[in-house]
Amino acid sequence: MTAFSALQYVWSLAGCDAAALEDIRLAGEDPGLPSVYRVGALANATIGAQALAAAECYRLRTGRRQRVELEQRRALAVFRSERYLRIDEGPPPELRDPLMGFYETRDGRWIQLHTNFPHHRQGVVKVLGCADDHAAVAEAIRGWDGAALDQVLADAGLCAALIRSPEEWAALPQAAALAARPLFEIERIGGEAGDAPPMPIGGAGSFATRPLEGVRVLDLSRIIAGPVAGRTLAQHGADVLLVNGPHLPNIAPLVIDNGRGKRSALLDLRREDERAVLHALARDTDVFLQGYRPGALAAHGFSPEALARARPGIVYVSICAYGYSGPWSQRRGFDSLVQSASGIAWTEREAAGAAAPKHLPCQALDHATGYLAAFGAMVALQRRAVEGGSWHVRVSLAQTGRWLQSLGTIADGWRAPNVRPGDVRDLMQTMDSPFGKVLAVAPAEAMSATPARFDRPPVPLGTDRASWGV
Repeated sequence: MTAFSALQYVWSLAGCDAAALEDIRLAGEDPGLPSVYRVGALANATIGAQALAAAECYRLRTGRRQRVELEQRRALAVFRSERYLRIDEGPPPELRDPLMGFYETRDGRWIQLHTNFPHHRQGVVKVLGCADDHAAVAEAIRGWDGAALDQVLADAGLCAALIRSPEEWAALPQAAALAARPLFEIERIGGEAGDAPPMPIGGAGSFATRPLEGVRVLDLSRIIAGPVAGRTLAQHGADVLLVNGPHLPNIAPLVIDNGRGKRSALLDLRREDERAVLHALARDTDVFLQGYRPGALAAHGFSPEALARARPGIVYVSICAYGYSGPWSQRRGFDSLVQSASGIAWTEREAAGAAAPKHLPCQALDHATGYLAAFGAMVALQRRAVEGGSWHVRVSLAQTGRWLQSLGTIADGWRAPNVRPGDVRDLMQTMDSPFGKVLAVAPAEAMSATPARFDRPPVPLGTDRASWGV
């Protein structure tokens, strides 16, 4: 499977014009990073899809086509952007809690803990009934069978995953639920809630110098996948307002890396008055991007149907971990946990003959899902411009992982050399920010008429008012 054939699949699945594929060139071959999976093809295809969708938005607005070029080396650098981030030429960012990782269980299985949020770490330690340190946790886990601990932690709303082979995963009802759905969904919201006249991208009468100029995006997401989607829309000219809850945990380097191009406000959706502020913002937005578990925002009055009634023509984008149906749809998850549960970490270990499970050399499911979400949003904006309607885009980490697995593996791909920060220095850009001088990976795609760029530096959470007025 080549990157271009993967791109063709994405483009066809979305019902996009095949003639546009003549405007893009993808270069590079796997393995570009140490992995048996075709991570480079995944990166090139998903970044390429959203870049071409941006070019199509621009063509729809101006009648002008443009060339898009993408090198796998650049795409893979972006897929590792959080690793390469530096502030004031300082040390690498700290992205992992010390307790996060793989642990061997009593029955010879392995389980992964994800403890990057303090309340998740405290919850795991409480379930295990041990001291809050790595040695005590490892000893406690050796007293559990793997599947039993996996279920207990999931029932407690905590973040863990038993390491499964691809065959074990395929036998689970959740894998069957994923297999019954496509890689992503771009659907018109049904009933009267979805009715809306055609609306030009960026507003009537606007003269576009960038694909998404004049497009307003509310970004209610954290960590990587959702924030990457919002950052991607910002790099094509959208006005992106990040909205976080003041009580919700975050990871500082990810706020910086994925906050480029965005403004940032705080709203506590537990409060009626602040929910009213978000409703007011949504009535003037084009894209509502959210990364909560399925149904969580609907409980606060922010379902796709409710927002479509309040703002006809809205494009609602949903991102979750394990998909929108099946017994795991409400399970908390992150990229690395999906890798562990679905057989990716097992396969990497088997191929390399490693002692413990191995993750992919980047958060590939997060980044690819983020780019697919941005792609879906832009396709929906084009459909809205032509045929009207309100739209719902759905993507998930597990569905992206399933697609990556379907692309096949590369014998001895894990032997490919690692890519160090110094190896990608020429792909980095600097900008001054309230955090200091940010050195971060530049957008990967080269676009002949509308180069991707960030007009704003990242800012601390809550820097801006929760308003569309700047």
